[in-house]
Amino acid sequence: MAMVVAGSDLGASCASSSQASCFSAGTSPSPPKSSSAFSLKFMKNASFFSRISFRRIKDGYSLGASQNILNHPRTQAVIRASATEENGAAPADAPLVICFGEMLIDFVPTVAGLSLSEAPAFKKAPGGAPANVAVGIARLGGKSAFIGKVGDDEFGYMLADILKKNNVDDEGMLFDKGARTALAFVTLRADGEREFMFFRNPSADMLLEESELNVNLIKKSKIFHYGSISLITDPCKGAHLAAMKIAREAGAILSYDPNLRLPLWPSAEAAREGILSIWNEADIIKISEEEIGFLTQGGDPYSDESALKLMHPNLKLLLVTEGQAGCRYYTKEFHGRVAGVKVETVDTTGAGDAFVAGILSQLAKDLSLIKDESRLREALKFANACGAIATTERGAIPALPDRKAVIEIMSKVVV
Repeated sequence: MAMVVAGSDLGASCASSSQASCFSAGTSPSPPKSSSAFSLKFMKNASFFSRISFRRIKDGYSLGASQNILNHPRTQAVIRASATEENGAAPADAPLVICFGEMLIDFVPTVAGLSLSEAPAFKKAPGGAPANVAVGIARLGGKSAFIGKVGDDEFGYMLADILKKNNVDDEGMLFDKGARTALAFVTLRADGEREFMFFRNPSADMLLEESELNVNLIKKSKIFHYGSISLITDPCKGAHLAAMKIAREAGAILSYDPNLRLPLWPSAEAAREGILSIWNEADIIKISEEEIGFLTQGGDPYSDESALKLMHPNLKLLLVTEGQAGCRYYTKEFHGRVAGVKVETVDTTGAGDAFVAGILSQLAKDLSLIKDESRLREALKFANACGAIATTERGAIPALPDRKAVIEIMSKVVV
């Protein structure tokens, strides 16, 4: 009896089941129009199927083989891989990047180039740097998880739903009944400066406690990424430090993007001390030129000398973002600059997070990139393209690109 690999969308039907019910013996079902592409992809991925005769049956394939081939480990691997590719989720065994910290609602003006007081109206968009990175990695095909707390309110439910829709593991996300989800009003003024106004005193993200950490999840991370906002006050500060320790002891690489937001700190000095208090723990650090000047207290943000002052003995990679111009990179063995991609900028919110998602998605697959300058430069070209695309729409998470968009834009002329 011939066996038909149904032309149905196995990305949906087999994602939750690998049973033979996904296939039909001796019959030709009526699949959706998109099924031919999936069937072709399925067959091309399974090189060992080339030894099996098959003939096309409408939108499926009939294989001259017995049904027990469904139980072959390689068959099941192809089913899982193809289903994963169809629904956008990373393979189950992909390296995990965990992002720890805040997730909130950004309110962005409907008209660009105005101050917050001049804006006629605002559009809500999900945000929060660590959450942005988690979603960015997932959209690029990587495996990510978010750990943090939101309010037990409509905005909190909305944010949790966004993580799920973007294939981000949300088992480390908690809801607080006693505090609201944080809100931030963000605008890019006509003079190019960003303006922030936060409503979070306290917000749910500030109330995450060490006892609430999902320790088992943290121990699974290959890269543990975080910012500095979660260091501002306890109990979240204590939870942050404890999570870093758990991740480090489990063998994870620690990634740090300070993401300076002075209005949230008691003072500039408190911000500088807080950010630098965990500086020497990180393996990878990403900062902006503005943050170089702030942390070095007046150092030239455009000079290698100022950047190199921020290196520490355990630091494997220091990245400095330069906006549309690109980025600089520093390791113990080499340093250099990678040009950016020119785009029509609408809103720079989340561009740095998209860049971080781009480079971490590459490093999670191969940490040896850090020791190979030519390959690192290629990975940074990819990250620059991620950051550039994120500026072409308003809001952070809505503008984060998928891999296809990044590959397309990388072919454009750099500045």
